[in-house]
Amino acid sequence: MHWAYEPIRPRLVLDNHVTNRGEPHTVMDFSERLKRATQRGESSRAEKAFAEAAEALTEEEQKRRHSKFRMEVTEHIEQRFKELSDNLPGFKMETIVDDRGWGSGISRDDLVMAGGKRQNLFSRLQITVSSFNEFHVVAAAAKGAVRNKEGFTRNHYQPIAEFDAEAFCGIIDRWVLDYAEQYAGA
Repeated sequence: MHWAYEPIRPRLVLDNHVTNRGEPHTVMDFSERLKRATQRGESSRAEKAFAEAAEALTEEEQKRRHSKFRMEVTEHIEQRFKELSDNLPGFKMETIVDDRGWGSGISRDDLVMAGGKRQNLFSRLQITVSSFNEFHVVAAAAKGAVRNKEGFTRNHYQPIAEFDAEAFCGIIDRWVLDYAEQYAGA
């Protein structure tokens, strides 16, 4: 193996940049590379913002989708309450439409005679889906009482853009089952 010795050449300064071998400077200077990197970053950010804006739903589209989802969920609630009242006879079902939302409720009023005294035991469960709001979510609220004892409260929401009807209805199912268990155990 033969070693080649290359003498050290003086450094040349070209436009405030130094080359080690005295060759003409062909590499883009740092300030130009920095400008281009900044432009690429800004362009990337602008493209990302444009894509997000294209995906973002308009207010009217949000309202339309919320209405569709609310209808799906309220129909599911009504179906589950029919099944609950079939399984636990004596519950009366009602439809709820008010300023807080749409949904359904079931209730029953039992008369108990104990020691010559009359006592009314009221049980109810209602689940409503809220109206469209500034938070752009589908929200459900449940509240209930078992034999005059208020003790059942549940809330759940999902953003309209990420709404999963199956998961949301699964939560409603869980609430109805929890209430049925509480009622049967009281």
